[in-house]
Amino acid sequence: MDTEAVRSFVRAAEFGQLQHAADELGVTQQGISKRVAALERELAVRLFTRTARGVELTLDGQAFLPHARSIVAAVDRAVTAVRPGSRALRIDVLGLRSAQAVVLHDYWRSHPETELDVVTLRVDDPHVVAAAVRAGELDASFRTVTDPATLPPDVRMIHAFDSPLELLVGPRHPLAAARTVTPRQLRERRIWVPGIVPRSEWAEFYDQLAAAFDLRIDAAGPNFGTEVLLDALADSADVATLVGSRDRYLWPASHDLRRIPIVDPALVYPLSLMLPETDPHPGLRAIIEHFASLTPIPEPAWLPSWAAAARRSADEIADSRR
Repeated sequence: MDTEAVRSFVRAAEFGQLQHAADELGVTQQGISKRVAALERELAVRLFTRTARGVELTLDGQAFLPHARSIVAAVDRAVTAVRPGSRALRIDVLGLRSAQAVVLHDYWRSHPETELDVVTLRVDDPHVVAAAVRAGELDASFRTVTDPATLPPDVRMIHAFDSPLELLVGPRHPLAAARTVTPRQLRERRIWVPGIVPRSEWAEFYDQLAAAFDLRIDAAGPNFGTEVLLDALADSADVATLVGSRDRYLWPASHDLRRIPIVDPALVYPLSLMLPETDPHPGLRAIIEHFASLTPIPEPAWLPSWAAAARRSADEIADSRR
């Protein structure tokens, strides 16, 4: 399959105009038409219908478009892979409002010359992400494989930083006026955390947390997104959830939600960074060093069982640079 024909199809679909696609790709409109026609012959389907405004995707074109985009992205990655230092540092985060993204943004604001590509892989299994790091599709990822023995041999995982948890409640919740709460105060309270995926790192975290403090972590119901969760908290007198202290959440002022630190002990989610064992992207060093400047976690603190192993790996990297 002619990958330039696929690229021409993608650009024409995005612009809805063959001429605009031709202008971007530096060819004639006739050249774009010929490429798309050749692609249609190869696929034995029509990808576009012509309209007075330009072109519109057929049903087959709509079905082919996401796959075509993947092909173009894979070709671009293949080209840049043989041009050392030619592409931005690509780091995977769990979400653009997560503590990981917040810390990266803070780093970039201090180092705006850094070419940074922050992405979010829509997968829950950290082993899938480890494979992407191994394949060179990612330079690093904020994911945790809780059993380091199952990591690919050429991928390593280090401790990045810690995210103390806070209780997030609505104004009618019994703990809404508290300045701090303890894990003991959370017993018998409904802590709703929708979207806990079995066998994910956060599923294991919440399993260990619930067992350690006899907490009621409720993952019932589908995850309709952050906004729906925040609406539910604002309307409820008994539902709470847990968020990271560095996570960025926005809600209407009328919700009057409260973020309450958890103390004695602090409940801490350790964030790890997966990266290649050898020849990591040179831009990672400064970011890893930036983690050391972050505010340390409060004491005493509770962390899950896998936290110590990742810390030892991070210390080994630090020692090797001295």
